[in-house]
Amino acid sequence: MKVSIITATYNSAKTVRDTIESVIAQDYPDIEHIIVDGKSKDGTMDIVHAYEGKIAKVVSEPDKGIYDAMNKGIRMATGDIIGILNSDDFFAGSHVISKVARAFREGPRLDGVHADLYYVKQDEPQKIVRHWVTTDYRPGCFFKGWHPAHPTLYLRKEVYERYGLFDLDFPLAADFELMLRLFECHHIVTKHLDMAMVRMRLGGATSKDYTNLVKNTKECMAAFRKNGLKPPVLYPVYRLLPKLLQYVK
Repeated sequence: MKVSIITATYNSAKTVRDTIESVIAQDYPDIEHIIVDGKSKDGTMDIVHAYEGKIAKVVSEPDKGIYDAMNKGIRMATGDIIGILNSDDFFAGSHVISKVARAFREGPRLDGVHADLYYVKQDEPQKIVRHWVTTDYRPGCFFKGWHPAHPTLYLRKEVYERYGLFDLDFPLAADFELMLRLFECHHIVTKHLDMAMVRMRLGGATSKDYTNLVKNTKECMAAFRKNGLKPPVLYPVYRLLPKLLQYVK
């Protein structure tokens, strides 16, 4: 069972080496690592090219943003299972992909798996700031603020083929819209894996300031409507309160 891991990069020279090294360190033998770069100008591609032979496919060209790059990677992927590892993230251990593959082998009806995630400091990636612990999906969870940590979501390739890719109408929340569509509209079969899968550096586009958090929440509410679902009036509270509690814990 081949697992394709897609990394979208743009001016990621400070962090992409950690991302690549964490893929190389996986003990699972059948991994296809695909890097889709948005024509970086900071030396990102010099680092990527230094790993020639370790990365299956590389493309560097202008794109319409991170979700466009992810869509390109999904179309290029030849694996049975597809996951996303962002260029400022890295795996929390060397057994992550082995455990993902085992879950799919043991659950032939599974469409996807997801797990927990550590948010870490940008310059101190070993220091955990927030532990995102999730659970198995239950119908209606999205209406109560629940959703998987997208960097931990691994899906069978046919899920994308059947239900579509990231919607570029959502520049900040296309990952949320995709998950909402798959879980609440198409009722894919998934399983939560009880492990921290990824260490994610703070500072992404949706969390770097208050304005973007507000925009992201508005896009999430628009995602409900686009999929014919009515978002709860208090959805912003349902969405943000659990995240704040995770910081406190």
